[in-house]
Amino acid sequence: MTFKTPTRLGLAGLAAIVFALCLCFVAFDVAFAEMAQAPAAAAPAAAPAAAEPTVNKGDTAWMLSATVLVLLMTIPGLALFYGGLVRQKNMLSVLMWVFYSVCIVTVIWCLFGYSMAFTGGSTPFVGGLSKAFLAGVTPDSKAATFTVGANIPELVYVCFQMTFAAITPALIVGALVERMKFSAMALFLPLWLLLVYCPIAHMVWYWAGPDAIDAAAKALAAAADGAAKTAAQAKLDEVNADSGLVFQWGAIDFAGGTVVHINSGIAGFVGCLLLGKRLGFGKELMPPHSLTLNMVGAALLWVGWFGFNAGSNLEANGGAALAMINSFVATAAAALSWMFAEWMVKGKPSLLGALSGCVAGLVAVTPAAGYAGPMGALVLGLVVGVVCLFFCTAIKNALGYDDALDVFGVHCIGGIVGAIGTGILVNPMFGGAGIIDYAAIPPKVADYDLVTQVIAQCKGVATTLVWSGVGSLILFTVVNMLVGLRAPVEKEREGLDITDHGERAYTM
Repeated sequence: MTFKTPTRLGLAGLAAIVFALCLCFVAFDVAFAEMAQAPAAAAPAAAPAAAEPTVNKGDTAWMLSATVLVLLMTIPGLALFYGGLVRQKNMLSVLMWVFYSVCIVTVIWCLFGYSMAFTGGSTPFVGGLSKAFLAGVTPDSKAATFTVGANIPELVYVCFQMTFAAITPALIVGALVERMKFSAMALFLPLWLLLVYCPIAHMVWYWAGPDAIDAAAKALAAAADGAAKTAAQAKLDEVNADSGLVFQWGAIDFAGGTVVHINSGIAGFVGCLLLGKRLGFGKELMPPHSLTLNMVGAALLWVGWFGFNAGSNLEANGGAALAMINSFVATAAAALSWMFAEWMVKGKPSLLGALSGCVAGLVAVTPAAGYAGPMGALVLGLVVGVVCLFFCTAIKNALGYDDALDVFGVHCIGGIVGAIGTGILVNPMFGGAGIIDYAAIPPKVADYDLVTQVIAQCKGVATTLVWSGVGSLILFTVVNMLVGLRAPVEKEREGLDITDHGERAYTM
């Protein structure tokens, strides 16, 4: 009875918190809209309407396929990758946690998450609720891509971003396995999605889009006199300001180095510190129960990651091809660098090391996939394999924390290497694609400044670390007060499969 009562209180608390958040956002949107009415009334007459953006069937078909590939990354890819790494008595609990993450995020994303991440007009920190419950999102509504005049159906974009939102909290699971209660995880993940993931996604990825910037730039170019130019410039500034905080700084993240990997990695690190070490950690061996399943999961992750990275181009063109080749090259290089470094240090190359390097390479190339050239991606992979190996062994052993499946060492550290490295490798001198200036007519690759770009990347990394680290600390503390974070000693010793779910992964 002592377990069930606080669990009911926790679920009730979750419902109350979500309801209160909704009321706050609605109130803020209403207030902001009222404040914006006066300037809007004084806006200059609109310039002639630009051509209506079109939807290409090939782009749509590619994005539908990419969305399914990203889902494949999580279920069954991540579930099997994590599941194979834990002990047999906890295999089913890991599968359940990952599957639950996909289901709960899917529902919350359609209710509030998409609107909080990808609408503007409120603050540079988080979107509003203008598209809560997918209001106004229809089969005919469109979402911008990275090409002026080229759109995709907004429902496809909703689904694509939903799969990113689903895998990110699921990644946190790896740091907390084998000792956290399912009831605690069931409370933490939806709260973390709303209060940590959605704001970070908004800050890093939200912008008005190329069509809006191009139209405002053309209106400025067409302005005939001083007053008209002043009004047109103000409109262009307004369009540029309709973006997330990190985006305004000029930081770039092609597919989620900050939003997905650093975000989840630091959250997992905070969680494992609060939970404490597993029973017997450092005193008894805790080997993976199935490296075979681990290999299957890693292979599915690599395959699905092409949807993750190449799909983030939002179009089926050369940009997607660049993201694809980079996702091949960086991943293979990181797997090899981890394997050979481990071979030199420990005397034997391990499958687990090669698979860990594979994931580290995928993590690092995620922010750089559409920006770096293939040789830049190769160098990035070689570097991140060694760096992540060092953090998952020497640093982890020196500090003594129990990040069970190395979420911090691979995802957070790999994400940091990739995010900062992207600021360097985007340089066209190094074979990078450069950054497009959509205010130019026609849009062109902007001038590159190494120091400015790397500083912007570091600011984006620091913002993610602070927001996610502090936010996760608060949420873990709240959940601990409501239901408790850690399973009792006897249940942890028996295994969470039976004690939390009443089932076993294997019956033979």
